[in-house]
Amino acid sequence: MTEYYIPTRAGDAEYVEKRSRFLGKVRHVESEEEARAFIDAMKKQYHDARHNCWCYILREGTVRYSDDGEPQGTAGQPMLNVFQKEGVTDVVCVVTRYFGGVLLGAGGLCRAYTKSAKDALDAAGISVVRRWVEVSIPCSYSLFSRIAQEVPAWKGVVTDTEYGADVTLRALLPEESEEAFARQILDLTAGTVRVQSVGEALRAVPYKGDSPD
Repeated sequence: MTEYYIPTRAGDAEYVEKRSRFLGKVRHVESEEEARAFIDAMKKQYHDARHNCWCYILREGTVRYSDDGEPQGTAGQPMLNVFQKEGVTDVVCVVTRYFGGVLLGAGGLCRAYTKSAKDALDAAGISVVRRWVEVSIPCSYSLFSRIAQEVPAWKGVVTDTEYGADVTLRALLPEESEEAFARQILDLTAGTVRVQSVGEALRAVPYKGDSPD
């Protein structure tokens, strides 16, 4: 299957520029109804704010955004660009602005809304969703660090480590990397360590801003 990227968790951020306060919020959603419900909830929660600008992108192709009274092109589109640049989908973002009495100008607004969306996304983290092969790698303590370093080199993620007489490293690997990774581990360990496949899983795995559970 084709991989795609989503927010790992809820992400919140606050930014102040010339006394204007910007509250950025990012959430993972799976439908337009969910996105709209979150936007409505934020508008209700921050009903006393000057602006509640928003955007959302869904994997099935829906893209929407609003400047909510800010000059055209200074809020919703810059926010949307943050997620398009990162390739993140199934996401909604609301940036609430409490006006501080000082006009920021078009350039200042673009920068403030961009930063607010990016800071909230950084707080949320990004996960890649794809089908993974789950592997178990029993090895000696002396080889553990070297093997663990190979996992991310093959776009994999270490999920667990069990310590006993030896070490057992558990990891998720992209389907297409499993065989080549296994050969690489055999070569690196002079044939003493074999990668054992223990199943498959469709999972969202954090790759920016977090580590897997």
